[in-house]
Amino acid sequence: MADDEQPVPGLRVRPLETRDAEAVASWRYQGPWSIYDPRPGDEPISVAAGYDAVVDDTGSLVGFVCVGQEARVPGLLAEADGTIDIGVGMRPDLVGRGLGRHFGAVVLDHVRARHGDRPLRAVVQGWNERSLRLARGLGFRDAGTHQCVQDGKPVTYVLLVRPAEAGRP
Repeated sequence: MADDEQPVPGLRVRPLETRDAEAVASWRYQGPWSIYDPRPGDEPISVAAGYDAVVDDTGSLVGFVCVGQEARVPGLLAEADGTIDIGVGMRPDLVGRGLGRHFGAVVLDHVRARHGDRPLRAVVQGWNERSLRLARGLGFRDAGTHQCVQDGKPVTYVLLVRPAEAGRP
C-alpha cells in the first residue's frame, strides 16, 4: 500500500440494485476520464449483465465490478477459455483519493470467491497511467495492446493478465 493510501474499512461487494444502476448512469468524470461517462442510449448496467456493486460499511455505493462480456471492449476481445474478464468503476468523487488498492483488493477477493483462482484479464485505455499502475500493483501484467476506433477516434487499450497463481494482492 502506498504511503498516501488510507484503508477504507468495510468495503464489500453485493448484488447490484436498481438504485445503484441509476446512480452509475448519472456519474460524470472530469477531464480525459470523461471517456468513462455513460452515454445516451447505453444499456443500463445490471446484475443480469454481470455487474455487482461495491459498497462501504454504510451501504453507500462506492463503485462496481463486472465480469464476462461486459468487461471486454466491444468488438475487440474474444472470450479466452478459462480466463475471467474483469472490469471496474469507482464513483467519480472518490477517484484519485488513494482508495484504489483497497477497492481493487476487495474486488479481486470477490471474484476469487465466485470464480476460484482462475486467470483474470482486464483492458485499460493506454493513456490511463493511474489505472495501469493500480492494475500492475494488483498483480496484472501487460500482455499486449489493442487498437480500435470508438466514437470516431482511434483508441489504444493495454491488455493486462493476472495469472491464477498471482495470490492475494
